[in-house]
Order: sequence, then C-alpha cells, then structure tokens
Amino acid sequence: MSQKVRTKGKGAYVCRRCGRKGKGIIRKYGLYLCRHCFVEVAPSMGWRKYE
Repeated sequence: MSQKVRTKGKGAYVCRRCGRKGKGIIRKYGLYLCRHCFVEVAPSMGWRKYE
C-alpha cells in the first residue's frame, strides 16, 4: 500500500540535508533545514548567534 504524498501542512516539508520531516523545519529565506542541521551549518552560511 503506497502512502499519500503530503502537499500541505508540516508533513509536506523535509530537511534538505537529513530528510527529517515535521516539526522544526526552517522555511524562512528558502532554507528548508531542520533546526538540528541549521545549528550545524549556520556559521558556514554566514549566520551569527547573538546573545
């Protein structure tokens, strides 16, 4: 039995790097990264963490 492909909602988006889907996907600026991958890759992309 094949599964239905999600076209709307949280399950429609997957992380480009690890393939994780659901909660924690950062879509802003077209990133499409999960929060875990974003923390690892952000410095190399030029993002800085402010306190």
